[in-house]
Amino acid sequence: MRIAVFGAGAWGTALALAFSRQHDVILWSREAHEIDDLKRDRENRRYLPGIPLPDTLALTHQIEVAAPADLHLVVTPLAGLRSTARALQVAAPNTPLLWACKGLEAGTTRLPHQIVAEELGPDAPCGVLTGPSFAAEVARGQPAAVTIAARDLEFARHWVRQLHDHRLRLYANDDLVGAEVGGAVKNVMAIAAGVSDGMGFGLNARAALITRGLAEITRLGLALGARRDTFMGLAGLGDLVLTCTGDLSRNRRVGLMLAEGRTLDDILAALGHVAEGVSTTREVAALAQRLGVEMPITQAMDDILAGRLNARDAVEQLLARDPKQE
Repeated sequence: MRIAVFGAGAWGTALALAFSRQHDVILWSREAHEIDDLKRDRENRRYLPGIPLPDTLALTHQIEVAAPADLHLVVTPLAGLRSTARALQVAAPNTPLLWACKGLEAGTTRLPHQIVAEELGPDAPCGVLTGPSFAAEVARGQPAAVTIAARDLEFARHWVRQLHDHRLRLYANDDLVGAEVGGAVKNVMAIAAGVSDGMGFGLNARAALITRGLAEITRLGLALGARRDTFMGLAGLGDLVLTCTGDLSRNRRVGLMLAEGRTLDDILAALGHVAEGVSTTREVAALAQRLGVEMPITQAMDDILAGRLNARDAVEQLLARDPKQE
């Protein structure tokens, strides 16, 4: 089977490596110089240094070369999903599509499946690949388990059967909204966890934050039509715990640096990678307000990232909230 992976960042490269163990994979980047570097070095030195690319992994910057495939897998930052889906609709319409982008679109609060529906049509064969997975570990062949979620459960089951292996285990789910909400909002909570850890609040505080963060994710998901049980699975609790506790989490590192008092511009420059939680926080806060969903942790992170509060004052406001029933 031929799989075309669109997006040669850390996660796109990692998935290309994982799936190339069993399939014919071509990895695409819109930047010709990035592909030239990958061809020359046979590794992604910027995002996954030290992990060799197999000779069987094809590389291209031409979308018309990559598009003829049995499966399209879009692993760009969320900001690139719409333009990539639009280009693929021209280059190879009706090809099954999975995306591994997480977040809400800036300015529209669209979830990824809504973006895809607008570009490919509401009946396009598609779904999301999401769950607790750091790119570096997947690229090295370390075990991980993720979810393929789609409105059509048989579509999800089919691609689970096609892509599953003993090192990257896949599970099918038909709660597309829940899987996407879990993947998006956990990045907001990871920033909060980084702030908490960076301020030295300890493991008890982190556990409380993860638990209350899961409650916020669930409330928003239910308001959007998701199922509660999805948030107890890989796309919910699993992804949340990993991103809030793992040192490889870019969003957690944003929170750690916010706790140091560094500016957002400085943090993003130092990071060198996209941290989807930064833009997602603003969109989640706006969506929660519009839906009347209480999300105090999200609101606090939005206030910090927007410069309305510093980290310490935001935490003090959270701690000063009235007691609640769980």
